[in-house]
Amino acid sequence: MTSSRILLVIGGGIAAYKSLDLIRRLKERGFSVRAILTAGGAEFVTPLSVATLTGERCFQDLFDLTDEHDVGHIRLARDADLVVVAPATADLLAKMANGLANDLASTALLATTAPVLAAPAMNPTMWAHPATRRNVARLSEDGVAFVGPATGAMAERGESGLGRMSEPLDIVAAVEARLRAAKTEGPLAGRRVLVTSGPTHEPIDPVRVLANRSSGRQGHAIAAAAAKAGAEVVLVSGPVSLPDPASVTVVKVESAREMLAAVEAALPADLAVFAAAVADWRVAEGAEQKIKKGAGGPPSLALVENPDILATVSRGLARPQLVVGFAAETENVVEHARQKLERKGCDLIVANDVSPATGIMGGEANTVHLVSPGGVESWPAMSKEAVAEALVQRFAAALKVSG
Repeated sequence: MTSSRILLVIGGGIAAYKSLDLIRRLKERGFSVRAILTAGGAEFVTPLSVATLTGERCFQDLFDLTDEHDVGHIRLARDADLVVVAPATADLLAKMANGLANDLASTALLATTAPVLAAPAMNPTMWAHPATRRNVARLSEDGVAFVGPATGAMAERGESGLGRMSEPLDIVAAVEARLRAAKTEGPLAGRRVLVTSGPTHEPIDPVRVLANRSSGRQGHAIAAAAAKAGAEVVLVSGPVSLPDPASVTVVKVESAREMLAAVEAALPADLAVFAAAVADWRVAEGAEQKIKKGAGGPPSLALVENPDILATVSRGLARPQLVVGFAAETENVVEHARQKLERKGCDLIVANDVSPATGIMGGEANTVHLVSPGGVESWPAMSKEAVAEALVQRFAAALKVSG
C-alpha cells in the first residue's frame, strides 16, 4: 500500500518557516511529500532545507529542462492525492482564483485534478481586503478547502489580528480530514476497483523472456484516477519502470499465470479494468539454465497458450458489475475490438492503434475508441492521464446506472 502523496506549495511569506515543520509532521505520519518553492518562499527558506526534509528534489522553476524531462509540471500536479498551499499568500490566492499560471506553483495548481487545501497567511488588513474576500469566496465555490488563518501577533512590530498561518499540527489534521472527505465524496466512493497494467514476461530461460512493449502508463493512470475518485483500488502490475500510484494497493507479478492468480485473489470487485498487455503464449518448458549458442543453430521453442484473464473473469462466478477490456491493435482496430467484445463476454472494450507510427505503445498520449454493444465512441488524442480521468468518470456513471 502506497502512502498518500502530498504536493506542498510554499508561498512567499514569513510563515514559510512553519512549512519546514509541516513537512516533518506529515512525514512522521507516513505521507510522501513533494514541494514547490516559490521565488518568494525561497527568500525565507532554502531549497536545500526543503529537499532535505522531503527527501525529494525541491521544485522551483517552470522552465527547468531537467525537471520537465524527469517529472514535468503536469505530472507533478497529477501525482498527488492532495495539494497543500502553505503559506497561501494573498498573491497566490489571487492567482488561484483567477486561473493565472505564470510560475511553477500557479501552473501546477491550475493543472492539478487533486483536491486543494490552502492555509492562508498574510497581514490582517490584506486578509480583510475586499479583493481577498472575493478570491477566497470564489475558491471556496471551486472546491478549495481552507484551514485558518488564526489570530495572533504578526511579523510586523506591534501588529496582531486575523492572518497568522495555522500551526503545522492543525494543518496536518486538516490534511487528514480532507483526504477522508475525498474518499467519501468521489464518484467511486465505496467501490472496489481492480486494474491490471503493464506487460507480462514469460521465461524462456533464467535470463530471457517473451515480452511486449507495454509501458503500463495507461493502466497505472487508470488506477491513480480511480483512487482519486474515491475507490479502493488494487493494481495488479506486470514488470514496469513506473512508480506505484498513490493510495493504491499494488500487487507485482511477472507471468500471465501469476497475474491471473493475483486477479482472482483480488476479487470480488465492483469494477475490473484489464489494461495489461498479457502475453498470449508462453514457452511450454522453460530451460533451467541459460540456453547457449551451439552448432545446431537456434533452439526450437514450443509455445502453449496462456490463460485468458479477461474471459475468465467476464464469465466467472465472481464477475464484477462492470468488466472492461483493452484491445491493442495494429490494423482494423474497431472491427477487431468488436470481435473481442463478443468473444470475451465483457461490457466494454477500450481499443487503440499501437502500430509503431502512432507512438502510443510506451508513449505518453493515447487515442482510444470505446466499443460496447451499443456502438463505438471515438475520442480525440489525449494524454494517458486525461484518458484515464475521462474513463473513470464514464465507469462511475455506468456503475451508478446499473446499480
